[in-house]
Amino acid sequence: MTQLRQECLWEHLTPPSTNPGALASAVKADVCVIGGGITGLNTAIALLEKGQRVVLLEAHQVGHGGSGRNVGLVNAGTWIRPDDVEDTLGSQQGSRLNKVLGEAPAAVFAMIQRLGIDCQARNEGTLHMAHNATGVADLQSRHEQWRRRGADVQLLTGARCEEYCGTTKIAAALLDRRAGTINPMAYTQGLAAAVKRLGGNLYEHSAVQQLQRQGSGWLVKTAKGEVSAAKVVISTGAYTEGDWTDLKRRYFRGYYYQVASRPLVGAAADAVLRHGQGSWDTRTVLSSIRRDADGRLLLGSMGRVDNKPAWFVRRWADRIQGHYFPALGKVDWEMHWTGVIDFTPDHLMRLFEPAPGVVSVTGYNGRGNTTGTVVGKALADYLLSDDPAGLPLPFSLDKPVSQPSLRTGLYETGFSLYHAGQCLRVVL
Repeated sequence: MTQLRQECLWEHLTPPSTNPGALASAVKADVCVIGGGITGLNTAIALLEKGQRVVLLEAHQVGHGGSGRNVGLVNAGTWIRPDDVEDTLGSQQGSRLNKVLGEAPAAVFAMIQRLGIDCQARNEGTLHMAHNATGVADLQSRHEQWRRRGADVQLLTGARCEEYCGTTKIAAALLDRRAGTINPMAYTQGLAAAVKRLGGNLYEHSAVQQLQRQGSGWLVKTAKGEVSAAKVVISTGAYTEGDWTDLKRRYFRGYYYQVASRPLVGAAADAVLRHGQGSWDTRTVLSSIRRDADGRLLLGSMGRVDNKPAWFVRRWADRIQGHYFPALGKVDWEMHWTGVIDFTPDHLMRLFEPAPGVVSVTGYNGRGNTTGTVVGKALADYLLSDDPAGLPLPFSLDKPVSQPSLRTGLYETGFSLYHAGQCLRVVL
């Protein structure tokens, strides 16, 4: 049996092509982008293609955060149902957000094709799988709401559901043909390569320590250098560090872990998600399920396992795999990793303009591959035009999230107890 190690599969499969150094001097730019994830990189690309001088600062390595550690689902829409989006935001704003994010997978796949990014992209759709009768009712509602908006979605039941999911434990599944899967680190690294090809200056290991006014522009300071820029984009999400921004008060952190098997072969393995979709179920503490390009089985759920022993991780993965795919027999689990998600209480993102010339975003709620792609370009367009009409949402005036650390702790405690119950076969 393989020793289960703590390592992100996507980092294992996608080593960095180059190692940009840290900022070690004073440089100038039209725009300084803080954060080397999907949002920041898409912002930089859009600005560079319009002739702007761009400096991008990343505290660790490109893709270090949620951009390189996520499940790799290219999802359409938000975490919540489209009718709920419009009820929360109002008909006009909610309808616009539903449209923008409903079309976001197409924007991701178009960017991949345009830039020639090799990230194992598959535009085969995703499956939202109902684990019980309540889940079926939820998917029926989502199906009706998205069909009403013209989306290419289909509710699978019976033999067709079993064919697509590869399990008898799912009563219905919502197939969203707009969506798909990628290797998220490869996508992020591909975006970074495009930034460098376009003449952008990208610095890793360059955490921002201070952001201060400098005349009509801004001075962004790191440990060994500084950037003078007319405008600044903060796109650090759940991995925001330091006390120089209050962005951390605008969301609460939630953890998400994944476990990857060794590559699987044979008829039983081929039956699991045989048409190439990624999936997740309707549990409150959901399980995500997908295969990678080499045939590995990837399972994930809310919470963290970087602070738990390997036997716990293995037992949880065995429990989920044995429930959904018993024909696989004993699966050899190879690696596990944990990432962080920036959640908001209503599961909707927020755009901010904390000062003239500074924009930021947070609250992707686990939909960063698509949301980051379209928001990154929208922020670039706004900086060039000063016209907020092209943004997917108006800038937020909301108060900070109350007691974010307490929320994170309560959620994590609940997730850990639930997963312990799964390991002990008390719940599933």
